[in-house]
Amino acid sequence: MKYRRFKKLGLDISALGFGAMRLPIYDGEAKNINKELTSEIMSYAFDNGVNYVDTAYPYHEGNSEIIVGDILKNGYRDKVHLATKSPTWAIEKTEDFDKYLDEQLNKLQVNHIDFYLLHNLHSKVWNKIKNLNVLEWGQKAIADGRIKYFGFSIHDSFDVFKKIIDSYDWDFCQIQYNYMNEKIQVGTKGLNYADSKQIPVTIMEPLLGGTLGSFPEQIQKMWNKEAKNPIDAAFQWLWNKPEISCVLSGMSTMEQVKQNIRSANSSGVNTLNKKDIDFISNIVSEFNKINPIPCTKCKYCMPCPVGIDIPRLLHMYNALKVHKGAQNSLNKALYTGTIPVENNASACIACKKCESKCPQNIPIAEWMPKIHETFLSES
Repeated sequence: MKYRRFKKLGLDISALGFGAMRLPIYDGEAKNINKELTSEIMSYAFDNGVNYVDTAYPYHEGNSEIIVGDILKNGYRDKVHLATKSPTWAIEKTEDFDKYLDEQLNKLQVNHIDFYLLHNLHSKVWNKIKNLNVLEWGQKAIADGRIKYFGFSIHDSFDVFKKIIDSYDWDFCQIQYNYMNEKIQVGTKGLNYADSKQIPVTIMEPLLGGTLGSFPEQIQKMWNKEAKNPIDAAFQWLWNKPEISCVLSGMSTMEQVKQNIRSANSSGVNTLNKKDIDFISNIVSEFNKINPIPCTKCKYCMPCPVGIDIPRLLHMYNALKVHKGAQNSLNKALYTGTIPVENNASACIACKKCESKCPQNIPIAEWMPKIHETFLSES
C-alpha cells in the first residue's frame, strides 16, 4: 500500500481509505447491512494496508457505525484510523454536540475517535453551529480525549469553504472532488487553498457515485480505444495531485476492494503525463454534453414526504438520456410498470425539503415534472 502524509499532523495515511456509506446490503434496504460480507471485505482492506475508515452518524440509517465498531474490535482498532461525523443538521443546542458524540462512541465501542468531522457543512448549518460555540466545544472534546483531530466535510461553494477554513485552525477537511468536479462545489480552487494552509484533505465521491465507472457506449468507446480502465483512471487522476492526502471509496464487493487496492499500490504524485490529462479532459467534455443531472445517489434527499424514490428517478432519467435503443424502452417500461402513480415523479408536491439537503444543489422540484413528461413521451 502507498501512504501519503497528513501534512500538519505528521501521519502516514493509506492512499485509499474505506468509505462506509455504501456497504453491502440485503433486501434492498440500506439499514440491512450484510455483516458477514462487510467484515470480509473490510478486513481484507485492513490486512492489505488500508489504515483509514470513514463512517458517519446517518450512514445506513445509523447502522454503519455499529458494524464498523464491531469489525475494528477484531484486532484492527490500533492499526486503523477511525473517522466519523457529527450530524450537524440535528444539533439544536450546545449540549447536543456531547449527546451525539457520546452516542457515537458507544455505537463504535471505542473510547475515542481519531478523526471527527462536522458533517456536510453549508452556510446555514455553519452559522447555526458556530453560534452554538462548536469550535470551543471541539477544543474541549480534544482536551478530554474523546477525539484526536477535528475537521469538517462540505458540499458547498468555495466562498463558504474559505470562510469556514479561515475561522479555525482545522486539523483536516473532506471535500467532494473528482475530474468532473474541478469547478463544482469547493473544486480545485478549494483544494489548493487548503493545501496552502497545510490542511490535509480527504476526498469523497471519487467516482461521483459510480458515474465515472459506467459510461454510455459513445464514451466507453473512448476508454476502449485508449485501453484504459475508467475506475483506475479516476483514482489515478486524484492521486496524481500532491495536495490530496487520502481518497475514500465506498466499496461493497471484494472485487471493488481488490481493484482499488491494486490501483492504490500503483499510485503516485505527478505520474500522469500530458496525454493522460488531456484524455480525461476530453472525457469530461463529452460526458457534460449528455449527462443532465449531477446526482451521486448519496440519498441525502431521502426520505421524500410523499414516498418518491428521488435518486432512483434521477438515475433512471440520466440513463434514458445517455443510452439509446433498447435501454430507453426498458427504462420507460420500468417507470410506467413498476412505480406506482402515487410514487412517480408526478406525485412531487414541490415542498423542496429534498433540495435543502441535496449536496449537489439539484433543483429536484423542477426536474420532477420534466422527468414524468419525458418517461411518458419517449420510446
